[in-house]
Amino acid sequence: MRKTGIVLLCFLCALLFYFTFTSAEKVFRSDWQLPASTDLQGPQQRLVLISKNMKTPFWDQVAKGAMDQAQKKGASLEVWGSYGNNEKEFLEKIELAIYSKVDGIIVQGMDTAEFNELTKVKASFYGIPIITVANDVPMEESLRRTYVGSDQYLAGKMIAEQLLMDMGPNGNVVLLNDSQQEHYQMQRLQGIKDILQKQPGVKILTAKTGNTREQIISATQQVLNEMPDADAFVSINADFSGVMIQEIGKRFQVEPFFIYSFDDGPDSMALLGQGKLDGIIEQSPEKMGSTSVELILKWLDDETMPLEMEGYLTDIQMLKAVESP
Repeated sequence: MRKTGIVLLCFLCALLFYFTFTSAEKVFRSDWQLPASTDLQGPQQRLVLISKNMKTPFWDQVAKGAMDQAQKKGASLEVWGSYGNNEKEFLEKIELAIYSKVDGIIVQGMDTAEFNELTKVKASFYGIPIITVANDVPMEESLRRTYVGSDQYLAGKMIAEQLLMDMGPNGNVVLLNDSQQEHYQMQRLQGIKDILQKQPGVKILTAKTGNTREQIISATQQVLNEMPDADAFVSINADFSGVMIQEIGKRFQVEPFFIYSFDDGPDSMALLGQGKLDGIIEQSPEKMGSTSVELILKWLDDETMPLEMEGYLTDIQMLKAVESP
């Protein structure tokens, strides 16, 4: 019995030795390879671009630039927002993005207490960086990381300079502005005034309006009553241009007036092509989108820290209507 146990033990040792030797041989054989390593990269960075003017030519280009850059960098980007300047829905999208704990938010700035509450308090609580695009807000009120877009003050100056070149040093000018007093519109307005107020022969009428069609119609009617001899109109908020021009056309021929705006309205390019706008400031929306994604990814990867608080400015130019022969 004892001999049988010894024999069995010797057999087990021999078997163990065999398997150990075989395994060792596989390890040291020159043609043996380690198993393929698993993907050590972390999950995709989740970004959201949010606008309150979805499906307009300007914001479609912002989205295209952002999406192309995200795909290039291997990030996930979703485009959210509201249609027709629906402020409530727009704010709800921002809140949803925050509670979804996305990695970064690129958003059209809106200078309101509700917007600032979301970006300054809620987004900061979750550690989500905010970059404003196209429309900026004061940094101290929103705690946004940076801004990507046009120099709106310079854009206002460029419109005023073009107006003076077309109209001359004398004339009556109506500036139609948003009663909400958005930060970017105030910058545009200041740029325009700083140029026009230097001309003694220029009289300025600044009018404010809400953003509904009825309110724009009412405000336009009022300024036409107050300044029936107006020579020029500037729509500070490009969304107002179409309704403003339509209302002017009910009383006068539109063609003799000098009318200007910006390219971020839903019908800005169409109105320019029709000759109803004499000129617009053309911005760089696609570049805004791509730069915003590039910067927020660099910030998330600690490649750019901190971002420039004053912002990253994109190109603008004055685009004139093509005059009929």
